[in-house]
Amino acid sequence: MYDQYGLDGLRGGGGDGGVHGFNAEDLFEHLFGGGAGPSFGFHSGGRRRRRGDDSVNPYDVTLEELYSGKTTKMQIEKTVVCSGCTGTGGKSGTRPKECSRCEGEGVVMTTRAVGSATVGFARVTCPQCKGSGKTYKEKDRCKKCKGEKVTKEKKRIDLEIQPGMPDGHKIVFSGEGDQEPEMAAGDIVFVLSQKPHDAFERAGADLLAHIRITLSEALLGFERVILTHLDGRGIRFDSRREGARKIYKSGDSVIIRGEGMPIWKKEMAGRKSTSEPVARGDLFVVFEVEMPSDDWLETLDVKASR
Repeated sequence: MYDQYGLDGLRGGGGDGGVHGFNAEDLFEHLFGGGAGPSFGFHSGGRRRRRGDDSVNPYDVTLEELYSGKTTKMQIEKTVVCSGCTGTGGKSGTRPKECSRCEGEGVVMTTRAVGSATVGFARVTCPQCKGSGKTYKEKDRCKKCKGEKVTKEKKRIDLEIQPGMPDGHKIVFSGEGDQEPEMAAGDIVFVLSQKPHDAFERAGADLLAHIRITLSEALLGFERVILTHLDGRGIRFDSRREGARKIYKSGDSVIIRGEGMPIWKKEMAGRKSTSEPVARGDLFVVFEVEMPSDDWLETLDVKASR
């Protein structure tokens, strides 16, 4: 507004509507956007939320659980609309009275300060009537919820981690958040947080592992189980497969196809797990050659080697 009208636009010109049609409330709407949080202005009233807040919870998982999948049964506690009064807060046949604190508006005014300077007024939901503008006398309040309109309820849910789900994936239980009268319930969201692993690093559907081999294995070749996979299987590697001969140095790598993570896609969310074959990424193996110690030199017959 300053860029468009200069200081006069901010001063308001002393008129009721301000210069160029801006008044005090327009100024606060312009500066603060009238978005989330308390809305600024100089009159009563305000917009009611139509949906409850989401409950977002981090959930730690191991790489083994993300590889094989896991279903966890858990019990949650949430607020639900009181079944005794269907969310009115009063007994059947009684009528509420106007809230004495907000005078029926559902909101109250409070000052909002930034630093030491008072910016203006904020409209906030009335804590006495919870935004309805009406309250019941104590004798008329619902016995089940004591006039609070909501009660606590425990519910069991199944948290299914499907094989291959990525780190940071959100598992959403739609409409399972806290309930409030005349408002759609929010969601319960679990955000998967992958724990570090001692043997593997993950990059999407691929895995990386560092394997130590002896100097003789690096020079002459070897065939053995080089690591235990996330599902407990031993992964065997033959460096002399198909007659290939290679001297391995530290930092050399091989790719074992199809031994990475299961490939999970968004469209798989919500589906039940099946026994069908699953496409998988690759396993990258980086070799580290163990050099012999100084004591090893003492075991050599130097003359014989000349």
